[in-house]
Amino acid sequence: MTESTAAGTDPAAMTALKHVALAGGLSETKVSCAALGDRLGASTQTASRRLQTLESAGFLEREVVGDGQWVRLTDAGEAALRGEYADYRRLFETDVELVLSGTVTGGMGEGRHYITLPGYAEQFATRLGYEPFPGTLNVELDEESVRRRGEMTGIDAVPIDAWEDEDRTYGAAACYAVTLVADDEAYDAAHAIVPDRTHHDEDKLELIAPDELRASLDLADDDPVEVRVEAAARADGPVDASEPAGEVA
Repeated sequence: MTESTAAGTDPAAMTALKHVALAGGLSETKVSCAALGDRLGASTQTASRRLQTLESAGFLEREVVGDGQWVRLTDAGEAALRGEYADYRRLFETDVELVLSGTVTGGMGEGRHYITLPGYAEQFATRLGYEPFPGTLNVELDEESVRRRGEMTGIDAVPIDAWEDEDRTYGAAACYAVTLVADDEAYDAAHAIVPDRTHHDEDKLELIAPDELRASLDLADDDPVEVRVEAAARADGPVDASEPAGEVA
């Protein structure tokens, strides 16, 4: 498990991240471990460890000074909080929909190669119910959608497992059911595929579908599109009340 994954699933670390954000919004703010510990109901040492965990995970940056430390949420930290926000919206609101906007852009041709590999193709067929067209549609997200992308973590995804052949290991991915909309035409059988490891920046989103999306919606580079992510609640399973609730300071 990576450090970022550990922090993202640790309620105590996420609570600390929330309090840091509330103290200074999404801009740089000065925080003392004693004050943070008071807000968390924990010791100064526990608060310091939580900040260290968040820094190691890449969720915040900090600079220690004599009377405290300057901290700033990173893009990954904001995305993690947006994922929490999305969970609560789906808990308390109805008909919640995540809509990401952007423009069609060309890729480097790697999507065609990877999704046709047998270890992936077999999982797509059994778990998504179709064999994807050999190629992905690449969407470059606008600035607001890049910020909101983190809300996808609160949506149930179809897992695609890692696998290996004689030469190398291929990473896992998550597939989110989406509807692609362009010029009031909609294609509702697509998935956004998000690899665990990718060279793409957060402003790029790859879509797969049983048909060629460019042809189905008559798309060309730079055409505006909307990606409407299916707003199903994430299925985390029941909580075992017999398990310990976490660290007590």
